[in-house]
Amino acid sequence: MAFMKRKLGLTSKILIAMALGILVGLALRNLFPGSPFVQEYITDGVFNVVGTIFINCLKMLVVPLVFISLVCGTSSLSEPSKLGRLGGKTLAFYLLTTAVALVLAIFVAVLIHPGSNTLSTMGLAYDAKDAPSLAQVIINIVPTNPVKAMTDGNMLQIIIFAVIFGFAVAHVGEKGRRVAAVFEDLNEVIMRVVTLVMYLAPYGVFALMGKLALTLGLGTFGDVVKYFAVVLGVLLLHGFVVYPLLLKLFTGLNPITFLRKMRDAQLFAFSTASSNATLPVNMEVSEHRLGVDNRVASFTLPLGATINMDGTAIMQGVATVFIAQVYGINLSIQDYFSVVVTATLASIGTAGVPGVGLVMLAMVLKQVGLPVEGIALILGVDRLLDMVRTAVNITGDSVATLIVAKSEKSLNLKTYNDINAGKVSSFIPEAEEK
Repeated sequence: MAFMKRKLGLTSKILIAMALGILVGLALRNLFPGSPFVQEYITDGVFNVVGTIFINCLKMLVVPLVFISLVCGTSSLSEPSKLGRLGGKTLAFYLLTTAVALVLAIFVAVLIHPGSNTLSTMGLAYDAKDAPSLAQVIINIVPTNPVKAMTDGNMLQIIIFAVIFGFAVAHVGEKGRRVAAVFEDLNEVIMRVVTLVMYLAPYGVFALMGKLALTLGLGTFGDVVKYFAVVLGVLLLHGFVVYPLLLKLFTGLNPITFLRKMRDAQLFAFSTASSNATLPVNMEVSEHRLGVDNRVASFTLPLGATINMDGTAIMQGVATVFIAQVYGINLSIQDYFSVVVTATLASIGTAGVPGVGLVMLAMVLKQVGLPVEGIALILGVDRLLDMVRTAVNITGDSVATLIVAKSEKSLNLKTYNDINAGKVSSFIPEAEEK
């Protein structure tokens, strides 16, 4: 039994937990329909408590991990030009892939025609939040209070402060080297905490999937099943075809190796539906499994978790075409171009806004004169799609990280090509004592 336990990897455990969670949830839903006991003690009780604790464990690591890693990374860059290159390359890649995702989504949606103007739009309502102006976005990037930024989890402000702090550490001589050494030690500790939290994953995933199976209303799929299928298809195409092609084109690395090593992070992203919650896992995978230098990963991954929204862009592209078709409104080539430009730029501008995906979609719909109320049509299936697009988003973050690391000669090719490098099992005490 001990041999079998060691043989079963984290990925296998998470997949088994996902399957069991869905089966248990569906079984309880069908055996005890409408049961107050199941609702109170299982759905809102055990599943909710265990799942929420697991996500909270991941989220509690995000701010210290981002701040410490970024300080470590930037303090080791004595040349300001190198930091500028990292930022320029990363931002350019994220904007490029977001634009590609939108074009692909619009093309497939126009081709397949998921919308039908026979759908009822009576009584639809959606209260769209206002996105901040471009001037306010630029102002909000710089924190007035770094501690408050950390408390609020404002990632862009944390990134800016950490970069400035790390740059200062690199330029104060011996005192700075002592501070940098402390942060290096803290980074090792926080990465070990990430590894420990990953062992809770099967239990957390089981609870999250069980709750999802108990609460998801399948009746909402009836009218929008074609929309759901198109978004899902484009998400999978972008995640498993476009990204691997870009990785091969810009680095020459084996995409199959990349996808195999990304499975843990993708499963975390799918089960939590949160790029920020998955960030600690993605950092661990990128550095220890893919061989990316901390100086690159600590910059590109937090930035990607904040502004890289290819999965959301795909949803917006398909949803725009879908809503236009439902309302019988014809969009011109200029309208589609406007959608691509608006959504690409909005991916940065609305990064700190709650419910960012729907805020961005509301902006896009207003830009081309479509009724914002149409968003209500797709809300019922958005939860499942959100899980998939989060997995796509973090995959894009890692591809960008590898491309930038390869161009900066900050990638350990031996680690990348070793399929067993950095496996979680290598960190547990049992494995170390063997």
